[in-house]
Amino acid sequence: MEAFSDGVFAVAITLLALNLAVGGPGSGRGTLLHHLVHQWPVFAAYGVSFFTIEIIWVDHHALFDLMSGETGRFTT
Repeated sequence: MEAFSDGVFAVAITLLALNLAVGGPGSGRGTLLHHLVHQWPVFAAYGVSFFTIEIIWVDHHALFDLMSGETGRFTT
């Protein structure tokens, strides 16, 4: 179960990265730095989303560590 949920978190983070792009209409003009600065809200949203998923993932692992010591209903 824990390995499956790790895979789900990995897919979620990968889907976040698919939205990242540098450029757009007329992207042949200007420097890379100019395009990156112009797209800063997209990269900021990626960073916030990535860290949100990371926090949930760490909490999820902590919950599984707590449940590993339990016996009875949770382990059956």
